[in-house]
Amino acid sequence: MDKEPASAPASSSNETVSALPIRFLQFKVALLLALTLVLSIAFVAYVLYARGVFEHTQRVVLVTDDSYGVSVGMPLTFKGFAIGRVKRIELGEKAKVRITIDVPEKHAHWLRVSSVFTIERALVGGVRILVETGDPEALPLPNGAECGEKFPDPPRSDGVTCLALRGDATKDIPALVISIKDLLGNLKNMTAADSSLGTSLGNLRTVTERMAGRTGVLGAVLGSEENAQKVISALDRANKLLASLDAVSLKLDQTLTKADARVFGAGGMMDESQKSVQQLNAILGEVRESLKKADAVLAEVQKIGANARGATEDLASLRAEVDASLRKVGGLIDEINRKWPFKRDTELRLP
Repeated sequence: MDKEPASAPASSSNETVSALPIRFLQFKVALLLALTLVLSIAFVAYVLYARGVFEHTQRVVLVTDDSYGVSVGMPLTFKGFAIGRVKRIELGEKAKVRITIDVPEKHAHWLRVSSVFTIERALVGGVRILVETGDPEALPLPNGAECGEKFPDPPRSDGVTCLALRGDATKDIPALVISIKDLLGNLKNMTAADSSLGTSLGNLRTVTERMAGRTGVLGAVLGSEENAQKVISALDRANKLLASLDAVSLKLDQTLTKADARVFGAGGMMDESQKSVQQLNAILGEVRESLKKADAVLAEVQKIGANARGATEDLASLRAEVDASLRKVGGLIDEINRKWPFKRDTELRLP
C-alpha cells in the first residue's frame, strides 16, 4: 500500500522529458543532407577527374579484322607505361573493327606517323595494345588518325602512315597440335616391337652379347667365335713368320756389313784392285815410253841403213825392254785375276 504512491511520480517525470521537442531539428537534418550531397558530388568529380574525363585528349582509330580480347577501358601501353585507353569499339565498313583510343595531350607527343600499334594476344595472359615509335623525329600523329594493317594506297595527303598489327601467339596452336600428333604417331611407330628401331636394338643387343664373349669385339665383328679363332691363329702364324724374317734380315745385314768391309773397307778388294790398277797404269806408261823409243829407233833405221850393226844392237836392247814390260803386264794381270771380284775358276770339273 505504501509503495504504490512512490512509483506514480517517477513515471510522470519520464513522460515529461520525452515530450520536450529537439531544438533546430529540421536545420540539422537539412545540413546533414547538404553535406552528404556535397561529398557525393565531390567524390564523383574526383573520380571523373582521376579517369581523365575533364582532360583534353587526342583520338586514334585502329582498324583491324577482329576485336577478340579487346574491351573498353583497356590501356594503350608505350614502353611499359599506360598513355591512353580504349574509348569505343564498333564494327565499320567491310566488316572491319574500329577501335577508338583516347590519348591525353600530355602523352600525345609520343605518337608519330611512323608509330606502329600492335594488338598482342599472348599465349598466357590477356590481350595488350602496344605502340612503338621508331622515329621520334617524325611528324606528330594528327588527331583522329586511322591506323590500318598496311600503308594506305594511295598515300594520304596528311602523311599518316601508322600501322595497326596483330600479334597472336595462339594462332599457330592448331598447326602445332597437328605436328605434335604426327610426331607422337611417328614415335609410336618407331617404338613398336616390329619397327626398324626395335630390330636395330635387337641386333645391337646380339652384338653386345658377342662382345662380352671370349673373343670380344673380334667375335662380334666376324659373327662367331670359330671365325675369330681362325683369325687369331692366322695372326699368330704371321707373327712367327715376321719373327723369322727379322732373324733372316739381321743375318743378311751382318753379311752385307762384312762384305762391305771386305770389298770397300781399308785393305779390301777394291783397295787392292785400285792399287793394282795404279801399278798397271805405271807399267803401261813404261810400255808407252818403250814404244816411243822403238819408233825413234825404227826411224833411225830407216834413215841410216848403212849402220846395220849398230841398229841391230839397239833393236836387241829394245826388244829386251819390251819383253820385260810385257812380262810385268802379264804378272800384274795374273795377280789381278787371282783377287776377287776378278778371280775366275779355270778348273774344268767333269760330272
